[in-house]
Amino acid sequence: MPSSSGRSRHFSMIRGFKLADFFTLGNAGCGVAAVFFAMLYMEGRSVTHFYSSAGMIAAAFVFDVLDGRVARWRHEHSPLGRELDSLADVLSFGMAPAVLGFAGGMRGGWDWIALIYFVCCGVSRLARFNITAETLSVGAEKVTHFEGTPIPTSIVLVAVLIFAAWTGQLGEHLYWGVWMMGPWELHPLALLFVLSGTLMISKTLLIPKI
Repeated sequence: MPSSSGRSRHFSMIRGFKLADFFTLGNAGCGVAAVFFAMLYMEGRSVTHFYSSAGMIAAAFVFDVLDGRVARWRHEHSPLGRELDSLADVLSFGMAPAVLGFAGGMRGGWDWIALIYFVCCGVSRLARFNITAETLSVGAEKVTHFEGTPIPTSIVLVAVLIFAAWTGQLGEHLYWGVWMMGPWELHPLALLFVLSGTLMISKTLLIPKI
């Protein structure tokens, strides 16, 4: 049974959360639900589960927008909030779209590499964002732009997968078919994940901070 001091530390941490942090946790929760729905789709092939997975990622995007607005409205930016946001974004806009792509039919060996590359790029992009924000927050400058596309832009990939599901082109019927390259298969659609990941880690693409 937890000691009184342990319970005290637990509730102290919760009291330390800001309102925006709860929206961030909503983002993370939606990302986890998206992965669960994708797993259900793979088990039963119900397109409703596929749409539900995509819908959870869309809901995570809404939470992600709201947590930033609430933080600005209440002037509650904090290192804790920034770290929570990054961890939630990895789940919702890194892992969840990759799992949805895998569930949708990108299961060849080269597809695995493409999806893993995409997630790793997202993690790297968020780490770089945190370092940049931390560095500039202690000086007189404000963060005016970021390098590379934000990880929530992966919502575009989700939209592509939704359209594929709507037109009945999942699994063996994925757009552009499948290529056999050496020992493994590659679904060309997986290259969109490679493109998205590459844009996230680009140092020449500057995105204004809104």
